[in-house]
Amino acid sequence: MIPVDSDLVERIQERDAHAFELLMARYQESLRRYLSHIVRDSDATEDLLQEVFLRVWTRAEQWNGRGPFKAWLFRSATNLALNYLRSVQRRKQQPLEMATHPYDEGDDAQMPNWMIDLSSLGPDEVFEHAERYERLQRVIRTLPDEKREVFRMVREEEMDIREVAEMLGIPEGTVKSRLHYATKHVARQWLDTERTWEDA
Repeated sequence: MIPVDSDLVERIQERDAHAFELLMARYQESLRRYLSHIVRDSDATEDLLQEVFLRVWTRAEQWNGRGPFKAWLFRSATNLALNYLRSVQRRKQQPLEMATHPYDEGDDAQMPNWMIDLSSLGPDEVFEHAERYERLQRVIRTLPDEKREVFRMVREEEMDIREVAEMLGIPEGTVKSRLHYATKHVARQWLDTERTWEDA
């Protein structure tokens, strides 16, 4: 019988190394992919992955059993990753830009289809896609941390609103609000970027 997460966590609290190895094997790859999408740095991803599991080993009792352990685990990973990004920005003394103008509900700017489905391009469009994708990433990086993270989780990880809310420990309404803001911001900034690029 495959042990459930709660049983493994209880055993980890009693310093059961085998239970820890089982839990690590269960979530290691999904956490690695998740962290990699946030920090975009392979070395940092591995360091953060080790830190997440170190916390599981040393602070397993912090999970109170309310809600899925997976949500607690990914929330811990999110906090560590965002702290890492903030420290990098402080070292570079280049804080992330905040959007300076609000977008009203009536704004009908749409996300280009290729921004959502990046697998639809043919071989002849690869070079153009690479250039456009890099420009898109620059736009996304101008989002505030918490809104950028929601945008990436929904648009790139293809998570649903409820799952994102559980992992971040925030209400679904907050997820929707952050996603709405991020989508409007990216769409508007993307249009400005396209115009600038075409005029160059």
